Amino acid sequence: MKKLQILLAAIAAIVTLAIPRAAQAQTIYNGYGSSVGQIRSDGSVYNAYSSRIGQIRSDGAVYNGYSQRVGTIERDGTVRNSYSSNIGRVESNGTVRNGYGQNVGRIADDGSVYNSYGQKIGSARGVKKEWAAAFFFFNFF
Repeated sequence: MKKLQILLAAIAAIVTLAIPRAAQAQTIYNGYGSSVGQIRSDGSVYNAYSSRIGQIRSDGAVYNGYSQRVGTIERDGTVRNSYSSNIGRVESNGTVRNGYGQNVGRIADDGSVYNSYGQKIGSARGVKKEWAAAFFFFNFF
């Protein structure tokens, strides 16, 4: 379930290609409304304890807290791990699919993240869908 939540939140950022410039940091919440981290406008990723745990760069490269490349986010919404394997995708309508093409949830326009049963499992309001997806895909919490 945790990996699914990670996948969905990371994917929540994929459809939107721009984050508001005024945003300093956007909080990622779990389904209980508790903060599990933040993504700042420069792509820096922080956990719930304000420790920097990763970076999502403008070219789509995703790095962990040790500056190791852990994957990429492609412009079409495909998320790949460090071996270039497809681990998921966010479609333009917000549908989230795993690496096998199975529907695992969706990300609504307001940033709400839902599992395949329609249950709200988190939110990433104001975060690029691909960045939110990366937050969950790469276990940034």
